Amino acid sequence: MSKYGVNVPPGIPVFNVDEVKAAAEKMASPDGEVVVKSQVLAGGRGLGHFTNGLQGGVHIVKAVDAPELAAKMLGGTLVTKQTGPAGKPVNTLYIASKLDLTKEMYFAILLDRKSAGTMIIACGEGGTSIEELAEKFPDKIVKVPIDVREGITDEQASQVVEGLGVTTDKNAAMEQIKALYTVFDKSDCTMVEVNPLAETRDGKLVAADAKLGFDDNAAFRQKALFAMRDTSQEDPREVAAAKYDLNYIGLDGSIGCMVNGAGLAMATMDIIKLHGGSPANFLDVGGNASEQQVIAAFKILTSDHQVKALLVNIFGGIMKCDVIAAGIVSAAKEVGVKVPLIVRLEGTNVDRGKQILLDSDVKVITADDLDDAAMKAVASLS
Repeated sequence: MSKYGVNVPPGIPVFNVDEVKAAAEKMASPDGEVVVKSQVLAGGRGLGHFTNGLQGGVHIVKAVDAPELAAKMLGGTLVTKQTGPAGKPVNTLYIASKLDLTKEMYFAILLDRKSAGTMIIACGEGGTSIEELAEKFPDKIVKVPIDVREGITDEQASQVVEGLGVTTDKNAAMEQIKALYTVFDKSDCTMVEVNPLAETRDGKLVAADAKLGFDDNAAFRQKALFAMRDTSQEDPREVAAAKYDLNYIGLDGSIGCMVNGAGLAMATMDIIKLHGGSPANFLDVGGNASEQQVIAAFKILTSDHQVKALLVNIFGGIMKCDVIAAGIVSAAKEVGVKVPLIVRLEGTNVDRGKQILLDSDVKVITADDLDDAAMKAVASLS
């Protein structure tokens, strides 16, 4: 953010306890205090808790006490409202200078479906849950749509500054708003959220804390940004799926699904729910999956201990049923599927695909249609 002229708190990332003392001494404020922040891929850190009992993922402490605190945080697991009960591993701490803030505000740039562009959302109150504030006091939220072809104008920047209720130099504040938009634009962001955007006692507008999201499709031109990706913060199943170009999202059900096509995958999950079951995932192998991708998909599905049955639902258009069937047989043998396997095939080379399954020694429950497949998957759990 500082690369594009945004004022941010000075800080040093540390990866082990040995680095903390020097960083804390360098970042200490005149009263000898520093801010120690857990760097996890989730919000709500301040109100979170560590599984070791330590409360809070962000602390203001004396610089001399930072190493002792860091020892309790580094390598620990932080649980917040956004991490889920499993929490996120804390592999990095940010040792930052303590700021003397006089006013806290909320600022975000998001993608807006209605205007088919970007939307700046601003509020004169920040540092707390914007969702609760927006629900109770919707009139305090200022929304400014930005034309992506023109970018932000001085008039729009001024509108945001007025909405924030900035009390310091308004021209300097406008430049900060424009700099934040430049970050969003030049970094291919899907979101820039600053909470709080704060005024300091010396009259500066500072992005005191922020969360950014980036468009995966822009990875090829944002190499430096994506090189900083920490996959330990992500679902390992989703990381593994991405390596094989599989679209996977983990859920909390018990029926693992492998489907070709996003729409069919959604329909499969819906019909599982309709018959009283619960999907363990969304997994779209795409329209032209190879046998190796099918094997990879099976490995991911069977690695989930919640999965008590597997449902394969393939409609072969571009995808050929015989290729999928061969992949299912190979995967079942390689992985060693120990749960009921329900397979529904339809489309290109379907007869050949069914014959491959029939001739194999893999135990498969075949289904005639999607409804039949879902019912058999749910019944197999009992």
